[in-house]
Amino acid sequence: MAAMPSYHPDLQTFLIPLAEREMTLRNALAQLDAIGNNASEVPWIVQMMENPGFSFPPFSMFKGRVSLFQHDCIHLLLGRGTTLIDEAFTIGFTMGSSHAMSTTASKLFGYVAGHWYPKAYRFPQHAHKVYADAVHLGMISQCLLLEELDYRPYLDCPLGELREELGIEVKLLESYYQIEARRNPKIEASQRLCA
Repeated sequence: MAAMPSYHPDLQTFLIPLAEREMTLRNALAQLDAIGNNASEVPWIVQMMENPGFSFPPFSMFKGRVSLFQHDCIHLLLGRGTTLIDEAFTIGFTMGSSHAMSTTASKLFGYVAGHWYPKAYRFPQHAHKVYADAVHLGMISQCLLLEELDYRPYLDCPLGELREELGIEVKLLESYYQIEARRNPKIEASQRLCA
């Protein structure tokens, strides 16, 4: 039996908000790396569903698959933390921004993430709507294909400049984060997006 991952208590409170524009991607990643889990601790089913290394049928139907490094960069660019609702949004937006994720694949991914993922990674019920909304937001976004980007050349770029360069519409995200907070008045991870 594989060892359960060790979780840093700050994973539930970590957030570099969308309003942060001056911090570089490198500095933001350093803060996230200080509390994040090791890639080797990610369960096999999560890797099969999300890792681009498993882009063969039937898993190839899931678009927007990225490496853990890319995923962490996207979290920071979207101004999301590391709770399960933040994971749901980040994954959904990345999938939607591929402009190639079918409705069937999106629903199947949501089902697997909500029912088959190990408990520590499983989308709770309140995260399903956020995930679905994020897929749609990614689809209507005019940002670059987040799954195809090499973020390493941007490490020393401030987050605000990088969002502009990649076409990430901050106003679109801010508007949605207000809606998410209204829909989830008891979910701290949603409330702090508008603070």
